[in-house]
Amino acid sequence: MTDNFLKNLIKQSKDSIPGKVFTQAKNCFIDFLACTLAGAKAFYEKDLAYIDSLEFGNGASSVIGLPPKCSLQTAALINGMNSHVMELDDGHRKGAVHVGGTIFSALLPVAEKEKISMQDFLYGAIIGYETTIRLACAVQPGNKLRGYHATGTCGTVGATMAIAAALHFDFEQMKSAFSAAVTSAAGVLEMQEDNADLKPLNVGRAAMDAVSAAYLGKARFKAPNDALGGKRGFLAVMTDEAKISFLKDFENDSFSIMSIYNKPYASCRHTHPAIEAAMKIRQQPGFLLDEVESVCVHTYKLAVAGHDHKLVDGVNSAKMSMPYSVAVALFTGNAGLNEFSKANVADQRILDIAQKIDVVADDEFTALCPQRRAALVDVKTKTGLFSARIDYPKGEPENPLTPEEFRQKIEGLMSFAGYSKDVCEKLIDIVYRPEFTIDEVINLL
Repeated sequence: MTDNFLKNLIKQSKDSIPGKVFTQAKNCFIDFLACTLAGAKAFYEKDLAYIDSLEFGNGASSVIGLPPKCSLQTAALINGMNSHVMELDDGHRKGAVHVGGTIFSALLPVAEKEKISMQDFLYGAIIGYETTIRLACAVQPGNKLRGYHATGTCGTVGATMAIAAALHFDFEQMKSAFSAAVTSAAGVLEMQEDNADLKPLNVGRAAMDAVSAAYLGKARFKAPNDALGGKRGFLAVMTDEAKISFLKDFENDSFSIMSIYNKPYASCRHTHPAIEAAMKIRQQPGFLLDEVESVCVHTYKLAVAGHDHKLVDGVNSAKMSMPYSVAVALFTGNAGLNEFSKANVADQRILDIAQKIDVVADDEFTALCPQRRAALVDVKTKTGLFSARIDYPKGEPENPLTPEEFRQKIEGLMSFAGYSKDVCEKLIDIVYRPEFTIDEVINLL
């Protein structure tokens, strides 16, 4: 199975991929950079402490948003962690996986080291998205139900293939790198519990291990025959029932990177349909927040466990909480970076609303998932019942961010990180030029 999957993966040459797909890769790169800069601001002191403990700033690889240079692997690790801190990085609903954080975090230091061209860099990203999303769709929902974080498991393999494609590995090298990535794949969802800081480690470790796996492949370490489909291979370990069609049915005009979502709200994607429903209710005639008696969020089963806690003990916990996310949306009318600030997470008025919110699994919505990730929010007040349903939250391919909304997101993240609007505009100008170099991006940031 490994051979066939890899042959299908790389049958599209760089020159045969439509221009719109490369433009989408640029969109994803900009989104990654903005998320990572904001994450670097949030994790700044911890990042520096980690780097100083291990490397004393030694190395040749740049870290986005941080002054010291590091080893290749450490740069990938820190970039990956920072890309996921703000919970605003892109993802894929059918694969239940974040994608860009692992891929670009691994690609960027390699591109800096190897002087990879812009076209090769973007081509690698496209192949990385294709790998990650197809693997995630093949192993879900079993991967999540076993407690794995697909961003760590599938992301390790996808980021490795991104490097392999960007460096134009031959088939032997690619199979070796793929196999090394498979045996490195890991990441558990327990890291999101108890207001922990370590959920982003699943992204960072995947990027770091991808760098190692790619260079093992480049050195031609011999691979087993079938790391993907073998009796103790990736599919057997990661899920109970693999959906093989995702690994076989490749259409020449269909690229997985075109089906990702961009997040407008700074919380787990499972909360977004309910957030938007709450925002709609807030605008309905006659609705008064002070009269709310109870709230019920009806959603799909996978969005309940790990997201139905009413007690939040910090920002990270709030980002995973459906009750808090809906409460802050009802209270403020938004769910951006500011709404998940320490001040808001400690605001007793918002926390009191969260206590009134129950989250229940709905059979209809569970049956619709993952084709749709829907939520119905019912708010009972002293004067009546207010309801709203969302099937495709903002940012999905069926309901994309407008260009202006996307730009506002980028500007907001970079402003949080301390960058001026002028620097933001320069970054956008560089990335959307017909040609750019990685050094131009790194030097600007």
